[in-house]
Amino acid sequence: MLPKNILVPTDLGEGAEEALDYACELASKLGATVHLLNVIGIPTMGVPELGVALSSSVIDGVVHENQAALDKIVAAHAGMATFGPALLRVGDARDVINQTATELRCDLIVMSTHGRRGLSRLLMGSVAETIVRTAPCPVLAMREHTTKDDGPDAA
Repeated sequence: MLPKNILVPTDLGEGAEEALDYACELASKLGATVHLLNVIGIPTMGVPELGVALSSSVIDGVVHENQAALDKIVAAHAGMATFGPALLRVGDARDVINQTATELRCDLIVMSTHGRRGLSRLLMGSVAETIVRTAPCPVLAMREHTTKDDGPDAA
């Protein structure tokens, strides 16, 4: 069965944009709907255990900025595919992505991965790796491409 609902979780970074472009191209060929999701992580809301809390105006500002960014991304890609409403949720990204995929009855999740290794991966974890192992549907994990200046011959 070909996907009809494609979830694209985004951290609003460039790698996530590559995943969205791919999902849009796939969706346009399959007549599928793309659902763009941004999750504001719990630590962004403060760390009560450490006595760090954010004011409601700061939280509202983060929510407003992320929703505006999501809407802008959808508007920029509107002609490329059919979109469902841009979704902004709060919580642990791993749980929220899986819950959203289940709620929307998604047939595919397309997401970027940073490709971290070693200590960085141990400390930061891998949202993509967890989603690949626990998602209610197939997952296409796209390694983020980074550009770096390798010297005078670099393009």
